[in-house]
Amino acid sequence: MIDFSLLDVLDILIVAALVFMVIRFFASTRSITMLTGLLLILSLVVLSNVLNLPTMKIIMHGLRNLWIIVFIIIFQPEIRRALINLGKSSKFGYFIQEAIETVSEEVSKAIIQLSDKRIGALIAIERKVPLDYYIRTGIKMEAVVSSDLLVSIFSIYSPLHDGAVIIQEDHIVAAKSILPLTDHPDLSPTLGTRHRAAIGLTEETDAICLVVSEETGSISIAVGGDYYGDLDVKELKSTIQDMLQK
Repeated sequence: MIDFSLLDVLDILIVAALVFMVIRFFASTRSITMLTGLLLILSLVVLSNVLNLPTMKIIMHGLRNLWIIVFIIIFQPEIRRALINLGKSSKFGYFIQEAIETVSEEVSKAIIQLSDKRIGALIAIERKVPLDYYIRTGIKMEAVVSSDLLVSIFSIYSPLHDGAVIIQEDHIVAAKSILPLTDHPDLSPTLGTRHRAAIGLTEETDAICLVVSEETGSISIAVGGDYYGDLDVKELKSTIQDMLQK
């Protein structure tokens, strides 16, 4: 007779919850395909042991010391992102309400003006995870966020128009910054460098990125590795505000 106690039930529930969180984490990233492949390989290991396949067992036995290294290499971006999120702490903490109002108002006004003129733009707004590394790749600034300043930065005549503007709290702290490009395999090939940089940064941090397409003037936003295109200008301010409040 099997001795099944409440402690066993708790043990199973905890393990099930951990498995669910791991699957959900990887399912929301670009590595779901690689994770599926890895699970198939692990299934072959189990199958070779169950059916006692000697050749397969020899091969898998020889590779067993490489599994951890292979796992770290394959999922390095996801592991890095998870560790960053576990220890995230911004110099400013959460946005205060006044800063949220200012940033939402000024950024949305600038984005709409840039969209009307079909001027390409990329703006990253820091939340809890510091963007200091990416700030160092650009030209440091220290200016209160203003729509006029943002429009002038991205003007084609400005030496700062390439790259990204980074906002901390209610200040523009860098321009012409270089952001990491996503290599998500399922993205449309029509997406340009700005869009891929916006998604790439939000895959690694909790920043909010806004993009204006130079070709079409369409407005997009990226957050948490997800991309939302063709935003309604009437809802742009409230969309930014809601995301900053979260």
